[in-house]
Amino acid sequence: MKKFFYPCWLALLFCLLGTQPVASQEIQFEEALYSGLEWRLVGPFRGGRAGTVCGVAHRPNLYYMGTAGGGVWKTIDGGNTWYCISDGFFGGSIGAVAVAQSDPNVIYVGEGEQTIRGDVSSGRGCWKSLDAGKTWTSIGLPDSEHISRIRIHPSNADVVYVASMGNLWKPNEERGIFKSTDGGASWTKVLYVSDTTAAIDLVMDPGNPRILYAGMWDIKRNGYRMDSGGAGSGLWKSKDGGETWENISQAAGLPRSVWGIVGVAVSPVNSSRIWTIIEAEDGGVFRSDDAGLTWQKTNEDRALRQRAWY
Repeated sequence: MKKFFYPCWLALLFCLLGTQPVASQEIQFEEALYSGLEWRLVGPFRGGRAGTVCGVAHRPNLYYMGTAGGGVWKTIDGGNTWYCISDGFFGGSIGAVAVAQSDPNVIYVGEGEQTIRGDVSSGRGCWKSLDAGKTWTSIGLPDSEHISRIRIHPSNADVVYVASMGNLWKPNEERGIFKSTDGGASWTKVLYVSDTTAAIDLVMDPGNPRILYAGMWDIKRNGYRMDSGGAGSGLWKSKDGGETWENISQAAGLPRSVWGIVGVAVSPVNSSRIWTIIEAEDGGVFRSDDAGLTWQKTNEDRALRQRAWY
């Protein structure tokens, strides 16, 4: 199966440039507003590649970053300086970092990077901090191996969802979507497809926390190749906070060939508008304006799909 490139900022870009306001009129941006923007490297200069980053609402200079080999890092000055906050507790490969919207002192971290190159490193479950990263407690899922996403309920920091990829090298059952209602003291597996199907993406509708979308991926990694795609790959939706799920992969407009990796994003201003990016022979970027009932392809550029594991 051919590969495509799925950068982590792509979903955000879609939300910013493709959202639809209540008046159902497309927003048009003048090029002068963004033509002068330039990227700058903010570091840190050790720790390996960055697999996950997380900002904090109303604190524009506070960010957390999870690296492929150096644990979790924090900046309070917009990236001018960084310091590692996981040393002494855990470290190594990090797949997901999430900060509670209702209490920025609460941070959840999942070990095991999700960018599964040939030199990918696994982890040992989830960690939680109640003091903005000063101290940490292990909260389970040790056999999840690779955690791709963590989502926290916007008004209840004890309700948290984890997308687990599982063991990339052999089948195992600690994979899929897990939910906790007690801050990680206990977990319930709420979406499980098979012992070879990873949960690679998970988003919560910004307008309704009961609605979640999950991208599932049949994946196996070994020392010299990666097998991507299979019957377990697909797009799932929950309307009741993750208690039950519906496979919406057969909706009109989505690929009919074998799927590989799946990414998904929801517009922050219009819950009916969703994007998904799908690795498939007839894949690409797809948009739904009716909350996933029907879809239309908006882009099939190979530049978006050439390195699918990213």
